[in-house]
Amino acid sequence: MTYRWLADLVLLLHFGVVLFIVGGLLMVVVGNLRGWRWVNQPWFRIAHVAAIGVVVAQSWWGQDCPLTTLESWLRVQAGTAPYGRSFVEHWVGRLLFYQAPFGVFVLAYSVFALLVLAAWWRFPPRWRGR
Repeated sequence: MTYRWLADLVLLLHFGVVLFIVGGLLMVVVGNLRGWRWVNQPWFRIAHVAAIGVVVAQSWWGQDCPLTTLESWLRVQAGTAPYGRSFVEHWVGRLLFYQAPFGVFVLAYSVFALLVLAAWWRFPPRWRGR
């Protein structure tokens, strides 16, 4: 039961990372249009660009996400098949995992990263000395 609970926790963490990456870009654009200063703080912008950078690098190198790998391992340790149907996984997993050719994901991640870089250029972080 502990492994299954940990697997659900990893799935929620994975969902949080996805929300941070997608929602972070939205917050940068909307926040700059509405005058929210926090969206240009270096800690937020660097964390955001680093997160999408890791995703893009993994997809270009053909690597699985370590959170997906960890979750699958935990589910096997729990005695269930990877991506078994617990309540949390059923609802959160349906939002995260969908079927498409691998190249579609590489392209989608790469285009999204370009949007993040465009937002970085259009709405640069506010460094303290400036």
